[in-house]
Amino acid sequence: MRYELVIFDNDGVLVDSEPLANTVLSGYLTELGHPTSYDESIRDYMGSAVHRVHDLIEERTGQKLPEDFDTTLSSRTFAAFEQELVAVDGVEELLGKLVADGVAYCVASSGSHERIRVGHRRTGIDQWFEDEWIFSSEDVGRGKPAPDLFLHAAECMGVAPERCVVIEDSPLGVEAARAAGMDVYGFTSMMPADRLVGVTGHFSDMSQLPGLLA
Repeated sequence: MRYELVIFDNDGVLVDSEPLANTVLSGYLTELGHPTSYDESIRDYMGSAVHRVHDLIEERTGQKLPEDFDTTLSSRTFAAFEQELVAVDGVEELLGKLVADGVAYCVASSGSHERIRVGHRRTGIDQWFEDEWIFSSEDVGRGKPAPDLFLHAAECMGVAPERCVVIEDSPLGVEAARAAGMDVYGFTSMMPADRLVGVTGHFSDMSQLPGLLA
């Protein structure tokens, strides 16, 4: 394998959380008087940290979201996760192959550490991730599309950016990886390939990834 570190996005790449999370988010924003469809939530917020939701709503409406917005959103999202969340098909087999091949990997997510861990525990993939392999936008202050998170993950894992590859499923994540100087493969399970511009390659099934990384 030509890469020394595989950096996974979390939501939509490791755990199949994007449909659940965006259903909750669009419903909550609509409830607060900011009508948002599921498709609009995917378009505007998929792959981003929650501060982007605050920023866009204030930019578009001049109104601030409630002070307890983040807490309420998290509790509703976690409740949905506990009922329905599953791992992305083929993820455990992929992680097992990386371990067998001696390839380092980690996760770098716009979501909070709590959100990452809740999802991993619910789906059973927590066994594949040591605490020091989990990175959140909370660690750097700015989420994707800023490159800070991916650069932070690479530094902590002791690998130069040009020796890293990122696995992403959102335009914001792809933009962040490219800004970090890393190759990036776009997972097209939810996002059309033409929305993931500038990637090193596309794939639609986790079983295809080892061949791309070889």
